[in-house]
Amino acid sequence: MQEEIARSAIDTFISAFNASDDSYVTALLSQALTSDVVFWGPLGRSEGIAAVERFVLDIRHHPAGTGTMARCSAVDMPDEWARYQWAFTTPDGGPRLSGTDVVHLRRSLIDQIIVFAGEIEP
Repeated sequence: MQEEIARSAIDTFISAFNASDDSYVTALLSQALTSDVVFWGPLGRSEGIAAVERFVLDIRHHPAGTGTMARCSAVDMPDEWARYQWAFTTPDGGPRLSGTDVVHLRRSLIDQIIVFAGEIEP
């Protein structure tokens, strides 16, 4: 049951990257994240939905074109923490980035996101 709740929040978060229009991003993030979400991204720590929205919009406006974000693994959830793998692909065989996110859930919403972009060397 808890994994289904996490999967729903994660998939809603990912759907913000793939929204048909930028105007839908905030609403989608608000359905998946707490208002005080802590986001650990490639550029450091930030807080709040607005900070995550800036990150999502930056990815959506990738110089190689609008890409697609997808969850490409199951959601693994021990207790209130969950992890999953993702891939971002730009159109026409452009750059591809993959990684793993670790999220913490509070009251069925994500209140912490840690983004690990790229593969870990063996």
